[in-house]
Amino acid sequence: MKDLTHPDLPFYQPVADECAVFEMAQAKALPLLLKGPTGCGKTRFVEHMAARLELPLYTVACHDDLSAADLIGRYLLKGGETVWVDGPLTRAVRTGGICYLDEVVEARKDVTVVLHPLTDDRRRLVIDKTGEELEAPESFMLVASYNPGYQNILKKLKPSTRQRFVSIGFDFPAPEVEVPVVMAESGLDEGRAKALVRLAGGIRNLTGMDLEEGVSTRLLIYAATMIAGGMGVERALEAAIIEPLSDEPDVQQALRDLAIAIYG
Repeated sequence: MKDLTHPDLPFYQPVADECAVFEMAQAKALPLLLKGPTGCGKTRFVEHMAARLELPLYTVACHDDLSAADLIGRYLLKGGETVWVDGPLTRAVRTGGICYLDEVVEARKDVTVVLHPLTDDRRRLVIDKTGEELEAPESFMLVASYNPGYQNILKKLKPSTRQRFVSIGFDFPAPEVEVPVVMAESGLDEGRAKALVRLAGGIRNLTGMDLEEGVSTRLLIYAATMIAGGMGVERALEAAIIEPLSDEPDVQQALRDLAIAIYG
């Protein structure tokens, strides 16, 4: 396993003991569920830990049309022949890697059925179309993430599914953590990074506004990257924060007013 500060690792700033929990879950063959708002660092955390543990990572961005066949694999025509092609979940099981299902709640319900045998003591993947039954090696790990704030009656992670996973809760990092993250990812100096993080804190504390969620660390990094590249602060904030957060003119103006209060 690589050291936390190894130069080849994707940058990740630990907030608490999440790295230790991930390592223990992987060592004990336990599935892991990451819960938190969009853009708070869940995906980067998985990328960091996969590199740290030196395991192959297979990431799947889940969506409405994602089916079990997309994960397991299917027969395809190649050169006039029909050949079986493994999906990312099957490849992860065969290679003993990590399969990361990003926003798993977005996937179709048949995906959950496929995952269940991999999240208990069976740790098996059944491929009906080939007749194979794969037993996951010790190094294989199933990781999934979702945003509890986006759940609704039609798309909700069932308690029976949640309770199959060890879970880690994520949130937007505290300023003393978020500032170094923004600096490291964008190359922006400390003073201007602190101003961006203060703005983010103000936006996240807004009440009574038509905002589904506060500004993500990802958007802060986008804004910081543009500012570090020479773009004016006002234009960078408009493009990377204000426009992505809302289409409502009154909400956008409130965000501009908040930016003026912080930047002057």
